Amino acid sequence: MLRIVLFLMTNLAVMALLTIVVKLTGLDVYAYRRGGLNLQALLVMAAVMGMGGSFISLAMSKWMAKMSTGAQVITQPRNANEQWLVDTVRHHAEKAGIGMPEVAIYDGPEMNAFATGMTKNSSLVAVSTGLLQSMDRDQVDAVLGHEITHVANGDMVTMALLQGVLNTFVIFLARVLGTLVDRALSGNRDSDGGGFAYFAIVMVLQLVLGFFASLIVMAFSRWREFRADAGGARLAGRDAMISALQRLSGNHGEDTLPKSLVAFGISGENGIARLLMSHPPIEERIAALRAG
Repeated sequence: MLRIVLFLMTNLAVMALLTIVVKLTGLDVYAYRRGGLNLQALLVMAAVMGMGGSFISLAMSKWMAKMSTGAQVITQPRNANEQWLVDTVRHHAEKAGIGMPEVAIYDGPEMNAFATGMTKNSSLVAVSTGLLQSMDRDQVDAVLGHEITHVANGDMVTMALLQGVLNTFVIFLARVLGTLVDRALSGNRDSDGGGFAYFAIVMVLQLVLGFFASLIVMAFSRWREFRADAGGARLAGRDAMISALQRLSGNHGEDTLPKSLVAFGISGENGIARLLMSHPPIEERIAALRAG
């Protein structure tokens, strides 16, 4: 969950910043010159902003993760537990055919772990102190296998591509609809370019359309969790992966993330709450492993 929240938050911030820059530099006028739309130019601008924002987020993902969690990279193991952690990650990385990730620990009572990074050979795997204290080594081994599988599958890059395409459509549609709404509100009078009202409408539409785009991202995220569980089972053993998930089922209600991030951690299994979940319910993940 953490890696997805960080990615989405960074991506949202970059998109908002690029939108403001485009407005201040006057590039948005091309999408609203004399009340008309240059759809070709608008689509190019949307693609540059959408894909650019997504990949800037991806490039910043490791830095953002370290800053947000206070994760400390293990450069030189200080004790046997840290040495085991580094050796286990190295073992899984070799089996998965990827470069050795940075290994980090961050302070937090919840059982959590994440992997992030721009490429398979330049990634970060971090675990919380709560996870290390609450799980046995077989369970931690499985969690690390799960995270390494995310890296090996290129999930962060795929997420960035998906988010970039969705961003492009959000930016494009927000400006097309914004033009129509603004012209309707102004009585279809000619305009030399989008004013403050147009800009405000576009920002609101970006938020609304962005919400629906996030549903697609969350659906992909839930699917990739099943794949990562299967990878963790291959690397550390199915029983260990199931045991780790069962242990994680008692993790509810504990979270040290800032409130601005916790708001994205919507739990539940029904209705709209389920659509916003980045991870499937643990019982479904366990059932999938047992069925496999």
